[in-house]
Amino acid sequence: MTTTNDFDLLILGSGTAGLTLALKMADSCQVAVLSKQQLDEGASLYAQGGISVVLDKTDSIQSHIDDTLRAGAGLCKPAAVRFTVEHARENIEWLIEQGVSFTRDGVTSETYHLSQEGGHSHRRIIHSADATGREVETTLLAKAQQHPNIHMFPFHIGIDLITSQKHLGESENHCLGCYVLDIKNDTVKTFTAKTTVLATGGAGKVYLYTSNPDVSTGDGIAMGWRAGCRIANMEFIQFHPTCLYHPLAKSFLISEALRGEGAKLKLADGTEFMPRYHPQAELAPRDIVARAIDHEMKRLGHDCVYLDISHQSQEFIETHFPTIYQRCLSFGIDISQVPIPVVPAAHYTCGGIVTDLNGRTDIAGLYAIGETAHTGLHGANRMASNSLLECLVFASAAASDIRQQAPYQYSTPIPDWDASRVEPAKEAIAISHNWDELRRFMWDYVGIVRSTERLNRARQRLTLLKQEIHEYYSQHHINADLLELRNLADVAQLIIDSALQRKESRGLHYTLDFPESDEKKPPADTIISGKI
Repeated sequence: MTTTNDFDLLILGSGTAGLTLALKMADSCQVAVLSKQQLDEGASLYAQGGISVVLDKTDSIQSHIDDTLRAGAGLCKPAAVRFTVEHARENIEWLIEQGVSFTRDGVTSETYHLSQEGGHSHRRIIHSADATGREVETTLLAKAQQHPNIHMFPFHIGIDLITSQKHLGESENHCLGCYVLDIKNDTVKTFTAKTTVLATGGAGKVYLYTSNPDVSTGDGIAMGWRAGCRIANMEFIQFHPTCLYHPLAKSFLISEALRGEGAKLKLADGTEFMPRYHPQAELAPRDIVARAIDHEMKRLGHDCVYLDISHQSQEFIETHFPTIYQRCLSFGIDISQVPIPVVPAAHYTCGGIVTDLNGRTDIAGLYAIGETAHTGLHGANRMASNSLLECLVFASAAASDIRQQAPYQYSTPIPDWDASRVEPAKEAIAISHNWDELRRFMWDYVGIVRSTERLNRARQRLTLLKQEIHEYYSQHHINADLLELRNLADVAQLIIDSALQRKESRGLHYTLDFPESDEKKPPADTIISGKI
């Protein structure tokens, strides 16, 4: 018998988006928040740079909009961009009300220090030193844990969404909740809710090298697609230009804010190369910087390039970048004296589940927010520090919309999870081998620079891999690793199929077969229909 848990609101994901929504809804309903690891583990925790917001008198809403549209290479939805930017300040003020502490500028006790990052024409990044995500995540989590109507479930991973069409045989496709694996107790639970929200983050772990934590396996995107949601623009995977290159430094990001404070990218001999690639040099959009680094590494056969901020004083570096300074120092790299070895790594999933400006998906009763969603804000390339802002703005919009929705009425009981035909796995080598193979061929064939031949080769490998995964999933008792592998394989398919559909280079998608943007027709999203 499957344990059933019934709530008004079920949120899968405990990052900035999920916790913001939970806190904004908790006074009026019973909320469940699920996290597949510790409650604070996720991409939000590791976000260093900050949150973009117009606060400076020389800046403007229109300038922020224009910068975002420019970075998005013709695919941003103007309405989504304007909606996000215009609601930025009120959401920053809400964070401050919750107790989030942002870095002051040192001039007065009233104003905040604003940094500048790639693609921004003004200083508009409010931050908490170089650990903004940690400050936001820990503050919101502490507030959520204190609220009597918010029920937290760590070490719970979604298996599949429960829908009226698939599980009750009804004609309408309404989300009723989710089957969930309780990892610690190795049991499947049924979570039902009037409204279900996917806030599970991105899918960086589909690549061999990523700045993302281990939990970023595209669970929400895959579950939404399997349930019938349209998926948009999955070919646009942002590779962060600068991750620390060191054998012991797992996925440690070197914030773009260093380049905003004058850090230069250099080759091993000290030569600066970014001015050859873009007028903004180190402050060019991330896709251009990542491709430039990738090209220089391949051209010279080097394992990395170098980021040099040693022109700044040690006091400045320790004050503005304490986390980065200490982490690099732990590996014997004093960034006030020597350059930092860096490489690009998969960083952000610009595509995702198609939503409207309220976070609604194609399925009634199902919302998606944060990196899981495709709102139209990012287009073909996310501008730095717009992502945490998107989490806040669309969580707030979803909260307002959810309050107005009447619950769906259904009379047929939701069936229990059926595990009667599976047996315990005798060994785990099949999962670990397929996991490694998937991430490696995605890095080799579907990375920063692509070609049709590489993409087709990846598609052939994936077809065989998915068949093995399906057979294993159908025959064996599930665990978290198997669920993540299944989700990563689905996400890999969405990325490859999207990339093959786009016969041009645009934003983050660069292909050798179509190196120019197609200007003969208006830019269009790549849409893949839901699986059902």
